[in-house]
Amino acid sequence: MKKVFTVLLLGFIALIFISTAVFLYNKSQAKPVTYETDAPAIMDIVQKTVATGRVVPRKEVNVTSQVSGVVDTVYVTAGQTVRKGDLISRITLAPSMVMLNNAESQLDSARISLANAEEELDRQRKLFESGLIPASEFSRFQLDYELKREAVRSAENHLLLISEGATSDSDLVSNVIRAPVDGMILDIPNKEGAFIVESSTYGAGTPVAVMADMNDMIFEGKVDEAEVGKIEEGMSLILHVGALQDETFDATLEHIAPKGEEDQGTIKFEIRAAVTLEDQVFLRANYSANADIVLAERKDVLAINEGNLIIEGDEYFVEVETADQVFEKRPVEVGLSNGIHIEVVEGLTQDEKIKKQS
Repeated sequence: MKKVFTVLLLGFIALIFISTAVFLYNKSQAKPVTYETDAPAIMDIVQKTVATGRVVPRKEVNVTSQVSGVVDTVYVTAGQTVRKGDLISRITLAPSMVMLNNAESQLDSARISLANAEEELDRQRKLFESGLIPASEFSRFQLDYELKREAVRSAENHLLLISEGATSDSDLVSNVIRAPVDGMILDIPNKEGAFIVESSTYGAGTPVAVMADMNDMIFEGKVDEAEVGKIEEGMSLILHVGALQDETFDATLEHIAPKGEEDQGTIKFEIRAAVTLEDQVFLRANYSANADIVLAERKDVLAINEGNLIIEGDEYFVEVETADQVFEKRPVEVGLSNGIHIEVVEGLTQDEKIKKQS
């Protein structure tokens, strides 16, 4: 019995040894390598660069006041379309006491001078009618009276302009602000009760309204110096507006800045492009946008994934499958690339397969 048990134990050990040997042998055998393949495809190849920027009106106008004061009434709202000459707001004048006092003093002085000239003219008229002075002498006093009367009228208008914003003999009202051009009101930065400063040769003044022609929009963006040499005026752009993800707009490049500016450590050049608007989509001012600038384009050409190319110096090769998992290295002539796919001009057909490069 003991002998049988020993034989069985030795047989079991031998079985384990043989099984382990077979397992290690099978594991040591290299598995056959299977290469993945890819097929060329007919597609459009577009080489482009991207400019970031915003969409703005070509002409944006800050409407300012000719007088300083407090905004009394605003007649328009943001988003409203107005015509040239339409009322925008009315200003309650707030003249300085010094200016008001000087104007009143000038008017009083002009009235005193006029009264004195009138008395003198009456005396000279009596002398002239009596034949004691010639007509030329009388005309001199009459002219002085007319000048003094005009000085009074001018002083009165000056006082009215300071205190009320208008004159008695003119339809022009300086404290009423009207639209200088046709367009849309974009913003009313100063509402009723806000104090504003008049525009002058020393400053632009406080804006009462901001308006623009929203039918003439442009894209303003920046291009890296590495790409600016590849673009030129007249090129086509495709705008992607961040707020309108499903919409794209065509644009035409019309300006490239002759001078670059440093931006985050790199030199960038400002560009400007005219946007082609669509009737059913409203573009708001200052929408952020990206512009794809088309540098070159090929339509319906044979192309492969650029990662499957083998580059040796100035020559390009692909590995073409001639049989199952059998490949031959073949030279090809390539064309335009978009960074992912590259055009194959010669050396490959659409029906052939190539080996994917790791």
